[in-house]
Parts: sequence; structure tokens; C-alpha cells
Amino acid sequence: MGYFVTMTTHEQPNNPLHGITLENMLKALVAHYEWTGLGARIDIRCFAQDPSISSSLKFLRKTPWARAKVEKLYVEMKSPGVKGSADTGLTTDDIMRLTRGE
Repeated sequence: MGYFVTMTTHEQPNNPLHGITLENMLKALVAHYEWTGLGARIDIRCFAQDPSISSSLKFLRKTPWARAKVEKLYVEMKSPGVKGSADTGLTTDDIMRLTRGE
């Protein structure tokens, strides 16, 4: 018998990715940077050669290091007062821990 643990925003107050799906994150990044800008910031073939949301999601879901880079760029883009790619101080390891709920 399985069960689900439901986490609310109150349980993850310091997680800037809480409640945001990978698909919505990717769509926001593409809307902001377009595929060429995204490919220039994160060197992943699925962003540079015939890019699509679908193919990128498949790759990112199977590749933790690439997903962490996308999540870090998204956090940087959404940081208050930051336009584009300013550093938030979060490392790729920090982002991976946040997404695991640590």
C-alpha cells in the first residue's frame, strides 16, 4: 500500500522552484531567451538542433545535471531585480537539493 506526502508552500519556504513544473519552467525560459539564447546559456544539443518543448522535456527528465542547469537559470531569471542571467549564489548542487526537498 502506497501513500503520497503532500507538501505545501509553508513546508518549503526557501524553495524557489516549489510548485513549478519542468514544462512551465522550460516554456518561461524559451519565452524569455528564445531557443537560441537558451542554447547559448546552456550547451545542450536539444536546445540548439531542431529544438522543441517535447524533446527537451524528455532529455531533461532523464538527465539530472542538465535539469539542474535549467532550474538554476530559471531561478536566476525570476530573481527580483535581476534581468537575465545574474548569479543568485545557488550552485547546481543547491538546486538539486532543493528539488529533492532537502
